[in-house]
Amino acid sequence: MELLEFFLKVLAYIIYTYFTASTIYVLVFAIAGFGYKKNRNNSARNKSSIAVFIPAYKEDAVIVEVAKEALKQQYEVGKFDVVVIADSLKETTILALKALPIILIEVSFKESTKAKALNQALSELQKKYDYALILDADNVMEPNFMNKINNAFQKGYQVVQGHRKAKNRNTSFAILDGASEEINNHLFRKGHRALGLSSGLIGSGMGFNYPLFKSIMKEVNAIGGFDKELEFQFAKRGIVVEYLNDAIVLDEKIQKANDFAVQRRRWLSTQFIYLKKYFVTGCKELLRNGNMNFFDKVLQMIIPPRVLLLGITLLIALGYGLAVVAFDFSAQMMFQKWILNLFLIGLAYLLALPKSFYQFTTLKALLSLPNAFFKMLLLLFKLKGANKKFIHTTHGITQN
Repeated sequence: MELLEFFLKVLAYIIYTYFTASTIYVLVFAIAGFGYKKNRNNSARNKSSIAVFIPAYKEDAVIVEVAKEALKQQYEVGKFDVVVIADSLKETTILALKALPIILIEVSFKESTKAKALNQALSELQKKYDYALILDADNVMEPNFMNKINNAFQKGYQVVQGHRKAKNRNTSFAILDGASEEINNHLFRKGHRALGLSSGLIGSGMGFNYPLFKSIMKEVNAIGGFDKELEFQFAKRGIVVEYLNDAIVLDEKIQKANDFAVQRRRWLSTQFIYLKKYFVTGCKELLRNGNMNFFDKVLQMIIPPRVLLLGITLLIALGYGLAVVAFDFSAQMMFQKWILNLFLIGLAYLLALPKSFYQFTTLKALLSLPNAFFKMLLLLFKLKGANKKFIHTTHGITQN
């Protein structure tokens, strides 16, 4: 019995240490985000040639309008091409795309992935470009987006992440998804750049030196989370990823609980896969080469997703609180420690959340947060096979 009690106490402190370290990590970057300095928007005279890649897998509802919007960029005519990669689109959609002044590349795979689509497009394109820009099939760039990205390229950056933000706030889950993305923008992009670390990539709204991107993509065969693979590859090569907070690309946010579960299952699976793949390498990179950027990417795979960090901390704090109520006063100190963690997590999220979300609709959307938390908690037990097959999240026409 004493041995069991000792084991349970050790386990409790290991869990506490893990969640406390995760809380401190998030809080540090939440505070650091306020030190982010916006890039001066001096317009570069040299306009680089840019290929705008838009992989579209079964995105008939949105891809034609998105392609039209991409063509409206206030960028020098003849200096950019919109490249739509059509995978499993309807014939009517293909015909509509062929009527536009774009490059259309049709692909077909037994098992589709974004990495496969991009690699085939890169191999088929004969024209040479200076840079590649990657969008999702529902993304809409602000009119001056490419000029801002080009300015960063002209300053010497080889990889640039734009500011992806919500296109829609029409449901509670869309609001929560948009808020989550903005918190991540503050923590993993603004906060990281303020401390001299690389910005995180998001999967779209990102630009790359074209030859560099083409060479690295040849090594990428990820089914999900190809952007995370790119992060590790760039970090290993000592390439800094820049973040442009004022270069906006609108992204359709998850509107339904089921779509939320599908998307988060893919993300959770990706996190575990890259933690397993790069944990040892990350430790070696830190100890041998002092590569903090690479090790930081590993740390991001270790800490729990933000919803789980908040929800599990709350549940454990409640558990210790109930123990205290039941006159188990030995639990009082742990209760106080977990309450402190809960306060610090809440503080970090409030600091990272933009003021535009400080409104009644966000407060109302928080009522859906327990649903989101328990869905993610259950997904931890349903990750098997999540990254063996591409999981597609459908998009549609949305309004704010």
